[in-house]
Amino acid sequence: MASPLQSYVEGYRSLPAAPVWLKPLQEAALERAQTRGFPGARDEAWKYTSVALLEKRDFKPSFAPACLDTGSLNALLIPGLEASRAVFVNGRYDPAFSRLPEGVKLVSLASADAGIKDSLALSSDWEHDTFVNLNTALFRDGLLLELAPGQALERPLELLHVSLPEDGATAHNLRFVIRLGAGARASVIERYTHQGDGKHFNNVVTQVSLAEKAKLSHVRLQTESNQAFHVGRVLVRQAAGSEYRSHNLHVGGAWTRLDLHTRLEAEGSSALLDGLYAVTGRQHVDNHTRVDHLVPHTTSKELYRGILDDQGRAVFNGKVVVAPRALKTDAEQANHNLLLSRGAEIDTKPELEIYADDVRCSHGATIGQLDEQQLFYLRSRGLDEVAARRLLISAFAEKLLAELPHPALATYVRQLLGASISAIKSEGIP
Repeated sequence: MASPLQSYVEGYRSLPAAPVWLKPLQEAALERAQTRGFPGARDEAWKYTSVALLEKRDFKPSFAPACLDTGSLNALLIPGLEASRAVFVNGRYDPAFSRLPEGVKLVSLASADAGIKDSLALSSDWEHDTFVNLNTALFRDGLLLELAPGQALERPLELLHVSLPEDGATAHNLRFVIRLGAGARASVIERYTHQGDGKHFNNVVTQVSLAEKAKLSHVRLQTESNQAFHVGRVLVRQAAGSEYRSHNLHVGGAWTRLDLHTRLEAEGSSALLDGLYAVTGRQHVDNHTRVDHLVPHTTSKELYRGILDDQGRAVFNGKVVVAPRALKTDAEQANHNLLLSRGAEIDTKPELEIYADDVRCSHGATIGQLDEQQLFYLRSRGLDEVAARRLLISAFAEKLLAELPHPALATYVRQLLGASISAIKSEGIP
């Protein structure tokens, strides 16, 4: 029987040759992926998300040229968002449509030299992660953003990946590296969208390194086609006084898994993690987050909300780890879910691992339906049942949408969510 990774191994051989300095790193990663294989049902981190559907699709890595015309790109842009932009089409950087900021170090990984090798290094926590190893072995493009100490991006930088239909089921691997020097500030919007309904699998790793007092606002918006599979890894390291603000938004794709891991490695560092997911049909979305408080006087606050309809399924696993010497840690975590049909399902597991005294930590999860009294109140004020339900659903999501860093982006996501809500059944859970 062929290995589930056979198509990826064959794809590796057919991809353009990696630079000489990178090839040993990629060969070693591919070997680790083959040894480990895809995670199975006995892997606790994958208990509620089966990779069987991914294995059946037999995705093969592709790096073939793709053509995106100006009209198609303009239709995909966020109206009113004034941003610099790096555009990727089917896993390849497209300089013709990119508008990069001036005065900062931005390097396409397809043309990078051995000087960035250290930037690609990962902690031992991810050494045996098959998807990370596949990404390391198979990526042929991506972007390095590096800001000097005190430097700031005047406008947000959008990393826009567009998936176009290709022959067969194709896989694209991208690597993004974001490094901010001491006191640097940036806003990055990492966005995944599509044209057409091709079958594709995006496997992406984003590495973030924040030096002392650096600040990063990081939006991750996934709006891919209903045949798309998506695995993302966001790996963050934070120095003293740094601030990482994350907004993870999932309103597309057939099968999605995102792991976000941030390490608070010096005093005064803070992480604020927001997430919103809306699933319907037979969509599946899985969010795994981990915050490591490794030293005293660090802060994390996390709020994820989910809207589930039809046969949609979601998984949330949020872990906060407080190391033995991490005194005065302040950590909050909450996951709230709104079920709109009998067939929808959420598996939620907030976790705390505390090995220190004198800390303040809380966590919790809720699962519920629309409030009948609130529906009655809105209907008594003249709204029909469908409008009343949509208003309450929108209000449930608004707390997170209001926190988005750019008004044009918030308006765009509200429209996406509104289109999804419009398709929701009006009768609710029988």
